[in-house]
Amino acid sequence: MGFPTKVQLIQRRASEQWYINFPSALAQSMEFARGETVEWFVENKGLLALRRLAPPSSVLKKTLPASSPSSNNSGANASPASSAALPRTPKPSR
Repeated sequence: MGFPTKVQLIQRRASEQWYINFPSALAQSMEFARGETVEWFVENKGLLALRRLAPPSSVLKKTLPASSPSSNNSGANASPASSAALPRTPKPSR
């Protein structure tokens, strides 16, 4: 989802300042802190990147279980407990 934002210019006698404000929803979702230092990078004339120097730690742990590169039986060795939650339908009698 994008957040359209206008670029603002304040011209003074001796200088000019350019401003790009973050929408509140974006700043809150990114958990920005007042006075936080960020760094801007110009990727090209169509892309400006912002890097946080001290981002907050992730809520989710980013550890994935080790998998065997030769394994191609996805789910073949699943434990029976994983299917216990599925509703059982009676088998038709013959």
